Amino acid sequence: MKKTRKSVTKRFKVTKTGKIMRRAIGTNHLLVKDNGKKTRNKRKWVKMSKVDAKKIKSLLS
Repeated sequence: MKKTRKSVTKRFKVTKTGKIMRRAIGTNHLLVKDNGKKTRNKRKWVKMSKVDAKKIKSLLS
């Protein structure tokens, strides 16, 4: 039995349908350059690509 990578569980979440979600990139600093719409959209969760999601799923199980 493999252990779950705890760092991965904190950074990603799995939806009911099995999709892997991650936080949007570019949310740490230099947000003054972006307009309000971009800044608000960066608060949302983003769906990962199938290739990357497969790797993350293996680390979660």
